[in-house]
Amino acid sequence: MIKFSILISTKNRLDSLKFTLEKISYLIDRNDVECFVCDDGSSDGTSDFIVQNYTNIQLITHVKSKGYIYSRNIMLDLTSASYAISLDDDAHFVTENPLETIETYFKNNLKCGALAFRLYWDMQPPIRVESNQKPERVRSFVGCGHVWNMEAWKSISNYPEWFVFYGEEEFASYQLFKNNWEIHYLPQVLVHHRVDIKSRKKDKDYRVRLRRSLRSGWYLYFLFYPLNTIPRRFFYTLWIQMKTKVFKGDFKALIAILQALGDIIINFPFVLINANRLSKKEFVEYSKLTETKLYWTPKDL
Repeated sequence: MIKFSILISTKNRLDSLKFTLEKISYLIDRNDVECFVCDDGSSDGTSDFIVQNYTNIQLITHVKSKGYIYSRNIMLDLTSASYAISLDDDAHFVTENPLETIETYFKNNLKCGALAFRLYWDMQPPIRVESNQKPERVRSFVGCGHVWNMEAWKSISNYPEWFVFYGEEEFASYQLFKNNWEIHYLPQVLVHHRVDIKSRKKDKDYRVRLRRSLRSGWYLYFLFYPLNTIPRRFFYTLWIQMKTKVFKGDFKALIAILQALGDIIINFPFVLINANRLSKKEFVEYSKLTETKLYWTPKDL
């Protein structure tokens, strides 16, 4: 019987994927685990590598890229497992044998629809792995390391593919809240996300990432916030971006902001169709939830 599914979407990052698969191979080999890898239009031989080296992985190959969110939806719709673990191709478990911890937690917390893992972001592994953090209910989770109770996933709409990248987890978190499911942070499971955060601003895709991050936040305002709260929050975030980036000479950010505003106009019909606003009472309750746990560092001890 398949209890767990490990889902990885990748595109032209074969070296990172190789490392991740090597680190989690002991999990993939278990009889109660299935693993999906979605090769979203790679040109670096990713699919050939999987076919030749991992016959126990269920491979999905897109000849032409269909997007990160589309790929995640496909894998979530295909799995027959009770719990679906999402990992980025540059992320792996540091905690040994995490699956029993995950299953036990879900069984002891029946209202929990998704679990967020403790995430360490750096190219090098953490010098310490211990933490005194305790499990708690939070607003949302991070795409690079979390797990779904598939009963909860099936009770809500799929991730919005028109978001393209960023914001889909928050989209799901609002829907879970509306359907009386909870999201919990489980620090007993540590994931190493092999990313150099400081260098991202220098990356070629900095403007693209900023554009997608901004517009997804604005999409969420228009989709889920009570109408009377939207204008103040929208213009405040716009002002902060101008103040902290554009007025300090970051003209790449200005382009990203203008493009994000254009995306809002173009995709507003999707916003109207998918709007599922929180009531004032629900909004107050949601706002009281603990912020999403994005990063963990050893100093948190």
